[in-house]
Amino acid sequence: MLLLFQVGSVFAESKMVGVINDVIGTPYSYTGTTTKGFDCSGFTMYVYGKLGVSIPHASRSQATLGKKIAKDDLIAGDLVFFNTTGKGISHVGIYLGDGKFAHASSSKGVTISALGDSYYSKRYVTARRVMSPQTYEKYADEPSDEPGDGDSD
Repeated sequence: MLLLFQVGSVFAESKMVGVINDVIGTPYSYTGTTTKGFDCSGFTMYVYGKLGVSIPHASRSQATLGKKIAKDDLIAGDLVFFNTTGKGISHVGIYLGDGKFAHASSSKGVTISALGDSYYSKRYVTARRVMSPQTYEKYADEPSDEPGDGDSD
């Protein structure tokens, strides 16, 4: 299954999308951090790790990193956080642009959802920009210049 974006999306050919494409459909696994299975923060930790950015394996911990970003100011690569348990931040994904985010869903595995979906819009809490501008430009904004980038592993 490939991650498809609208033609002309700035994010459509980025290195980050290549990493995410490789794991779309990976099953959900509580505490999972590998391509055998991910939980939500294991997924974000894996993707960021592939891009040279180390983040902890817990959505609440990830929500303390970087800079807080207003929902209207989201850019591809930002982490988006949700309260799915009623007890504070309990879910995280990676914003992709165009109102979409990639995440490891407990029911669907690694998938793409819309921030505007009623389930997620009601549970949205905050967003954080973890990547430096240089890392963002290198991995989340620039087109991949390597043939087959994202096909490893």
